[in-house]
Amino acid sequence: MSRPPTFIPPPGTRSYPLATPRGEFAVLDTPSTAPAQKGTVLLLPGFTGSKEDFIALLPAIAAAGYRAVAVDGRGQYESAGPRDDQSAYAQAELAQDVLAQAAALGGRVHLVGHSLGGQIARAAVLLDPAPFASLTLMASGPAQISASQQERVKLLQDALAVLDMAQVWEAIQALEPPEETDTDGGDPALRARWLRHSPAQLTATGRLLMTEPDRVDELVALGLRTHVLSGERDDTWPVPLLDEMAGRLSARRSVIEGAEHSPNTDRPEATAAALISFWDSLAPDAAPDPGHGS
Repeated sequence: MSRPPTFIPPPGTRSYPLATPRGEFAVLDTPSTAPAQKGTVLLLPGFTGSKEDFIALLPAIAAAGYRAVAVDGRGQYESAGPRDDQSAYAQAELAQDVLAQAAALGGRVHLVGHSLGGQIARAAVLLDPAPFASLTLMASGPAQISASQQERVKLLQDALAVLDMAQVWEAIQALEPPEETDTDGGDPALRARWLRHSPAQLTATGRLLMTEPDRVDELVALGLRTHVLSGERDDTWPVPLLDEMAGRLSARRSVIEGAEHSPNTDRPEATAAALISFWDSLAPDAAPDPGHGS
């Protein structure tokens, strides 16, 4: 489970429901604080995560001249979604949500998806690449998650089938390694976030993580500028697999030293710098992106 350093938005960030034809989505919206306005970034969180997972990135992105908008997807934390209808969380539905969010923000946006968010981001781009200036897959691989992580997701699905969300939270605390818990039974903010997730969303998207096919060749055919970013260790998608995917995509590749599956919370300053460097390289007057050649 991702652990943002805080749930308090940075100064200048607005928290509000972004209205779209597909409903409202809770966002953290940080405007650019630089004289030059370079564009808009849309950030999608991973499985069990939320928009707060990107809080530590927002000030640096804004200082570099980009508007940064982190969003809770349908059924995640503060974005409403049915709690017992798994069909609402089919990948095509979630991808259409992203297209609606991009349209509501206006212009062509730089799309960033962490883990599950990367799979959903890719699906959105494959439906319609026109709204997007670039795609960054953060700790998000070419197909289904590793066998060990599939086992953990299956355990969660089995628990969600027979327990309520509060009971599942207690079970998660019992199963987490010691360094991931504290003596009072877990962070209250993390527990509050967990309880507001839709169990149907977790069940349906967990299935997506375990069954996602390899769609890299479809993405290659689009020619969209792409960035593959990860920590130096990752047990959800092994780093060599992410390296291979980046090669197939001719993508910019960034490996964040000292980070694991959540570089956005493990090493936010280095992660923000890698993201900004990629986006800046796409400006018309910039040097060619080394991941794509000249």
